[in-house]
Amino acid sequence: MYSKKVIEQFTNPLNVGTIENADGIGEVGSTVDGDIITIYLKVDNGVLSEVKFKTFGCVVAISTSTIVTQLAKGKTIEEAQKITNDDVLNALDGLPEGKDRCSGFALDALNKAIDNYIEFKKD
Repeated sequence: MYSKKVIEQFTNPLNVGTIENADGIGEVGSTVDGDIITIYLKVDNGVLSEVKFKTFGCVVAISTSTIVTQLAKGKTIEEAQKITNDDVLNALDGLPEGKDRCSGFALDALNKAIDNYIEFKKD
């Protein structure tokens, strides 16, 4: 059974979409599982001023994507890099057993977007 927070994030996700001229883009996905998550960043003076996502996937993929964007927005690059899977799970009041395997995909996409930003430093 999913928590109320998971259902809320799934049915009313925040920060959905793309960012034109994004400063960083990270994508993870598995055609086997079918979940594909892309995170877009806008960075101003080292702070994630805008964080958006596009996700093709299950309840867990969508709810964790929206939580990751909420946790990251307004943080410095260094603070965002310190977000853990436990932070995501706690923000969602946990996930059913077996479903937490997929919970790290959105965080992986965030970290890839940060790495992409650092590699091409537009700020």
